[in-house]
Amino acid sequence: MALQERLDRFKKQQEKCQSTLTSIAKSRPSKPSMTQKAVPVAASPSTSARAPAPAVKFSNDTERLQHINSIRKAPAGAQIKRVIDLLLETRQAFTPEQINDHCYVDMNSNKAVFDSLRNNLKVHYDGKRFSYKSKHDLKDKSQLLVLIRKFPEGIAVIDLKDAYPNVMDDLQALKAVGQIWLLSNFDSQEDIAYPNDPRMVIKVDDDLKQLFRGIELPRDMLDIEKDLQKNGMKPATNTAKRRAAAQVQGISTKQKAKKKKHEISKRTKLTNAHLPELFKNLGS
Repeated sequence: MALQERLDRFKKQQEKCQSTLTSIAKSRPSKPSMTQKAVPVAASPSTSARAPAPAVKFSNDTERLQHINSIRKAPAGAQIKRVIDLLLETRQAFTPEQINDHCYVDMNSNKAVFDSLRNNLKVHYDGKRFSYKSKHDLKDKSQLLVLIRKFPEGIAVIDLKDAYPNVMDDLQALKAVGQIWLLSNFDSQEDIAYPNDPRMVIKVDDDLKQLFRGIELPRDMLDIEKDLQKNGMKPATNTAKRRAAAQVQGISTKQKAKKKKHEISKRTKLTNAHLPELFKNLGS
């Protein structure tokens, strides 16, 4: 029998019982008891007649049944999300019957929901119980640090958020002690976790090297500070303030004349031969 039919039958039975009890209470005679001969306290006229019995109230379970019915009539996607949220919050394994008890999703009666959860990337099914499956199987902060060190080019924080309940707190703790860096990606606005290990060998693409070497910095520190501020960074120096203070004290702020750059020839003793790009224009 469908749940809605049982709900309608329950309502009709409740109304019938309520009306029967009310009619019984009204038809009961309101006569004083004849067995009591002596009354210790005189009864007032208003209390001499016995008041009608109050109506009996049954346990009203209508709202809960309506709530269960709305969940089971919801789209399969909504029911799947409800189960995954339960598994994520509790981090426990549940049978389909236990899932029904906790979130009212009847997986045994809904094959689409059952099959979707069994094949879901976020769910592990061992043939009997369902549990949450994170992208990285981590338990604590030490395992988190070991994983991050395996990704010298960075790992997205969004891939770590569901590893275990307090993983975000552990990320901030590792950052606070200087064991990792948390940097934002300007394109996606997502945080990337990098290992802070000076022994780590980081491979840099040739395109990035060329881009870095091709950037010409302004000659004046004022222009450099303006560019830093334009990109949301706070300069470590304040050239305008320093120059103003120097003028007050009578110190000249003129730049010193640059010395003539010596040309490099084949006779020049080279001490940085590991940077061959510096000697491309070597005179013959």
